[in-house]
Amino acid sequence: MGSAGSKLEKALGDHFPEGERYFGLENFGNTCYCNSVLQALFFCLPFRQQLFHYYAANAKYHTDAQSHAEENLLTCLADLFLQINSSKKKTGVIAPKRFVQRVKKLNESFRGYMHQDAHEFLNFLLNELVDILEKESSSKGSPDTSSSSSSSSSSGGPASLANGSHPPVANGVNKDPHVTWVHKIFQGILTNETRCLRCETVTNRDETFFDLSLDIEQNSSITSCLKNFSSTETLNAADKFFCDKCCSLQEAQKRMKIKKPPHILVIHLKRFKYIEQLGRYKKLSYRVVFPMELKLTNIASTGDEDYADREYSLFAVVVHVGSGPNHGHYISLIKSHSNWLFFDDETVDMVDESNLTNVFGSVQEYPGNTDHGYILFYECIARGKGEKIKESEKEKEKERVI
Repeated sequence: MGSAGSKLEKALGDHFPEGERYFGLENFGNTCYCNSVLQALFFCLPFRQQLFHYYAANAKYHTDAQSHAEENLLTCLADLFLQINSSKKKTGVIAPKRFVQRVKKLNESFRGYMHQDAHEFLNFLLNELVDILEKESSSKGSPDTSSSSSSSSSSGGPASLANGSHPPVANGVNKDPHVTWVHKIFQGILTNETRCLRCETVTNRDETFFDLSLDIEQNSSITSCLKNFSSTETLNAADKFFCDKCCSLQEAQKRMKIKKPPHILVIHLKRFKYIEQLGRYKKLSYRVVFPMELKLTNIASTGDEDYADREYSLFAVVVHVGSGPNHGHYISLIKSHSNWLFFDDETVDMVDESNLTNVFGSVQEYPGNTDHGYILFYECIARGKGEKIKESEKEKEKERVI
């Protein structure tokens, strides 16, 4: 990245963040889907910090004699991030060869040179990391010191791969999982509320998630997409609900609410839709506005855990470039220390925040600009009213004890 790196350092000058590193990642033919997600995760500070903490805590397992045998996707990722973080240079290019090789070894879907989906890769990566941490915890008591049984979700299962899918199952047996630091950062809880229209009984079913996959419409916004996600749906005709109290199929209303939002809220926009008339998937270039600051007003449940006023700040956008689902390119727009940066494999450059409007989408069906926001990363910056009240009650209880 020689001259490009020098250009970035010159642009930042004395404002170059102390201790920070901005490195591009080499593309091995079609690995932009991987590079774009890795950049978003590297600048997800809670994730980076916990990854380094995990690596340091497990250093005793990484002796020279054991390094090859103990290597897994988690250690490969930690090595890659440490290589960037500990570099004497402020900018440059790193080849994530070992990490990519491990990904291809674990998942044959990523072995070829076809265009891959960044969202599918993100889901695969997070679930694989969880699986490694859970196995280490059960086999040798891995020092995952950030985990706590009190943080386990009421659903009693690890995060699902996507909305509506079942949580991972270990060795074909359902069991209460170890709550890892990956869960603590990314996992949220949805509650599926169904109300029988005959007896008015309400049935709640919780499920966990690592990201929210949202249907999109033309000239919409993230807020409107979230409201549609939690809108009420009537179940009737062939879709009637079996009510346990009525002991029969009944008409009902159901809705999905966010019971507990995660610390890092990942939003996936469903830009690839299967069109029956065409017999294939089509990319939706719809204009979907996403704010720099996001509140979960009217989409979070308002029970004992009130998260409705929790505030989030956007720090990363994975962008799909191209007109179709089977070809194209991925880049990342990342916020780091108040600066927005453009990551395109080996290239890293500064970009003005106003340029994010260019990836909202288009009002035309066949746009000239094919850069569209695909995966959004928001970090919690303010807790909801209910959380603040509960925290205040905890402080008062401490005072009573003292």
